Order: sequence, then structure tokens, then C-alpha cells
Amino acid sequence: MALKSTIYKAQLQIADMDRQVYGEHVLTLALHPSETEERLMVRLLAYALHVTANDERGTLQFARGLSDTDEPDLWQRDLSDQLVHWVEVGQPDERRLAKACGRSERVTIYAYSNAAPIWWTGLETRITRLRNLEVWRLDAAQSQALADLAQRSMQLQLTIQDGQIWVSDSSRSVEVQPLLLWRGGA
Repeated sequence: MALKSTIYKAQLQIADMDRQVYGEHVLTLALHPSETEERLMVRLLAYALHVTANDERGTLQFARGLSDTDEPDLWQRDLSDQLVHWVEVGQPDERRLAKACGRSERVTIYAYSNAAPIWWTGLETRITRLRNLEVWRLDAAQSQALADLAQRSMQLQLTIQDGQIWVSDSSRSVEVQPLLLWRGGA
């Protein structure tokens, strides 16, 4: 018998002063049986960092990610079903990144955990041709602090200003500062 996903509900208030995006989002997230709460919270953070102010080019949605190897963790499709933005959490290999970059206008990766620097060292010289790729790394202590905020029912506030991110619940606050590792075309 296959294990079922655990459902998490998140009420997310976003104040992104860098992009002028403000709003409240009620989200349902499925924690895959092989997924950690740390990964779940990094997916939630990625959503907050890329949700759009309007739906002129479609909306950012959670995809099947771990459950379907042809889908990312999040994606934005325009009204003609073209893939606008592919967002992946973790440490995908070079082939997956090339495939994503070929399918989408824009690809963003959020690597996290203690293994992220090792993954990046092995990958950084092999992705220079991927011009529509951005790779960010979260400090392992920061992503673990995000995981500590995870609850089956969450009310979180995210404030983003000058590249600094604060994620808060009713009693705790976590500061996250993603490090840009690669931006294609730069």
C-alpha cells in the first residue's frame, strides 16, 4: 500500500516591496511521503518569491514535482498553456536543467541543505550555456529554521525588502537571504 501525502494548509500574507507585490494567498500543499518539511517550506518560500501581482501571463501554481519527473515544483503557464516559469527546489542534475530551460522561458532553482555547495561545485562549469537559468542557494541553517515554522495549519507573513526576506508566524521570525549562484545571460 502506497503512503499518502500529508496535507498542509498555509495562509500566506506577502509584502514584497522589491517587486511591489502584495497579497494574501490561501494555499494547500501536499507533503510527499519522501519529502521533508524543510523542502516543503522552501517550496512555499519559492512561491512567495515568484507569485505575480496579476495573472496577465497566467498564475504560479504548485505542480506535481516529486510525483512526476516531467513537472517542476512550481510553474507558471500563460493563457495559451505555454510554460513561462519553471521553479525547482533541490539539486537537479544538468540534464534536468537543460530540459527545463528548453521547455520554459525562465527557470529558477532553489538549492538548500548542507549538500548544496557540493552539488553546485560539480555543476557550475557545465551550465554556462543555459541563458534562461537562475540558481539560488539557501543557507542550510536558514532553510532548517524555515522548516521549524512548518505546521499542518500555518499563518505566515513574508516581508521582502532589499533582497532580505523575513518569514514570521505568531511567535517566531526567520530571516532568509538567498545567495545568487548563477544568472544566465549575466
